[in-house]
Amino acid sequence: MADVMIAGPALVSILRQGPYLIASVNTALDDSQMIRFQKDLIAQIGRHRSIGVVIDVAALDVIDSFGCRTLRSIAEMARLRGALTALVGIQPSVAFTMVALGMGSGRIHTALDLGEGLAYLDSQLLYPRHTI
Repeated sequence: MADVMIAGPALVSILRQGPYLIASVNTALDDSQMIRFQKDLIAQIGRHRSIGVVIDVAALDVIDSFGCRTLRSIAEMARLRGALTALVGIQPSVAFTMVALGMGSGRIHTALDLGEGLAYLDSQLLYPRHTI
């Protein structure tokens, strides 16, 4: 059973699915909301001893350089806390902006959708597949 955690007024939802966290960004976040999301997600990794994180950004149609840097920072902090990260659902306009700003995903694995992101975590962490 997944636990629903809301960061702010339903801007981001964080679901626990077995050893994974699934964070869905539901709308564009300003800088302070992005920082809160970062803090909340990193705290949840420790609280639930999560070994994998999927960040779903399918609802975003724009992103700025701060958002790109923050997503990369989240992935690095998650790695330092023992969790692998997959960024999923990147819209074409967001991908274009990330590349134009020189802010590629770096060490974050990317996938087209949630299913592929979970499959990646499963393959890297050798954990049996969970259904959502």
